[in-house]
Amino acid sequence: MEKFINKNIVENINTFDEILYIDESFDILKRNFIVGGKKAVMYYINGFCDNDLIQKVQEFFTGIEPSDLNVPVEDFADNKIPFIQIDLYDDKYNVLTLLLSGVVCLLIDGYDKAMLIDVRKYPARNVQEPEKYKVLRGSRDGFVETLVLNTALIRRRIRNPEYMCEILRAGKSSRTDIALCYMKDRVDKKLLKRIKSQIENIKTDALPMNQESLSECIHKGHWFNPFPKFRYTERPDTVAAEILEGQICILVDNSPAAMILPTTIFDVIEEADDYYFPPITGTYLRLARAFITVMSLILTPLYLLYANNPGLLPDWLEFTKITDVQFVPIFWQLLLLELAIDGLKLAAINTPSTLNTPLSLIAAIIIGEFAVNTGWFNQQTMLYMAVVAIANFTHENYELAYSIKFLRIIILILTQLFNLWGMIIGCVFTLLTIALNRTIAQTSYIYPLFPFDFKKFMLRFFRVSIKKKE
Repeated sequence: MEKFINKNIVENINTFDEILYIDESFDILKRNFIVGGKKAVMYYINGFCDNDLIQKVQEFFTGIEPSDLNVPVEDFADNKIPFIQIDLYDDKYNVLTLLLSGVVCLLIDGYDKAMLIDVRKYPARNVQEPEKYKVLRGSRDGFVETLVLNTALIRRRIRNPEYMCEILRAGKSSRTDIALCYMKDRVDKKLLKRIKSQIENIKTDALPMNQESLSECIHKGHWFNPFPKFRYTERPDTVAAEILEGQICILVDNSPAAMILPTTIFDVIEEADDYYFPPITGTYLRLARAFITVMSLILTPLYLLYANNPGLLPDWLEFTKITDVQFVPIFWQLLLLELAIDGLKLAAINTPSTLNTPLSLIAAIIIGEFAVNTGWFNQQTMLYMAVVAIANFTHENYELAYSIKFLRIIILILTQLFNLWGMIIGCVFTLLTIALNRTIAQTSYIYPLFPFDFKKFMLRFFRVSIKKKE
């Protein structure tokens, strides 16, 4: 590390003022005062520090005698400053990084190390239940954008000395704090070492999109395979449960979501509600979610197949046969509705909350009714696409929903081109896309189905009580 601090405080002040642009940056504050007859200066970020604590620290220094400074800087920091969180650094990287993170930097004439006093108090919203990851039962807390609060929410649930929380940094300009959380006695040590090495060797200027930027840096996956390699959640209870299972959790400062890895297809379809109900109810919820996911994949391709080939329709499904005049082919109706549903989602995201209900009514009643009456779409197509759209919201993972959507569109195209054989090819392609996928740990994406482990495979679908599971 480049040595940054020397014993001459005048030179230190000139260096700091030049690097930090004190005269131009209004939020970087500088305070000159006298400590034990020697000149001292304090640098800190306005809005990042607890003003009451800073005032108490300054009041303490007014009582320092000159004899108190006749000791090494380590002894002065340990025995003379009545504050717990103090670090000593003389290198440029650590001093500037901690200072710009909100830590108070104290320089005293005659000492060749900066005293970094942690009195940070970040602006943060209250801990509350995540909007997207709600449960009917269970805790109502969720992660926020402050890393320290997030790590505390996990530590509150895991009172085990084997639980580790390591801090790393990435980004030349952003110097983003990244917390690596795991159980030391249960984690895959080979994977942990690889993840740490990849984070430490990230060559990027910043992580502007938090977890997504980090995931792209540590995993160079194939762009054509849409299935998620990371599981995201804003629930501390979910993260704690996964860590206790031996998985790794990554928290990024300024983001309320946690990354869980490695992740399989069976991990993605699990939700917290599965564990907050009795085993029989949790089992039903899992099986129902898995069934609805499969149905959302093949419902519209089956509808297209029977629409193009009425002779394949079983007798007991004769009532679903299309009898209305079609002005737009069914295939194009389905593709247009796939795009229209995404348009409505984007509109809902960017619509103020007070107007969401009117927008939903307009989309559901006016647009839907006129779309059918004008001949653009028939009623059955609207019904099946509505079922598919609702099915996409049965699981909380956003990436999985779009993975299913992309594969459904591929099956639709193949079914339109090759009829029954096209649908068979599309289904085989879907199975291969999932089965040949690999987790970030380079293990099977469909474990415990392959390699097959009967006991663990059954546990993926059938919830058992905690005692039986142990």
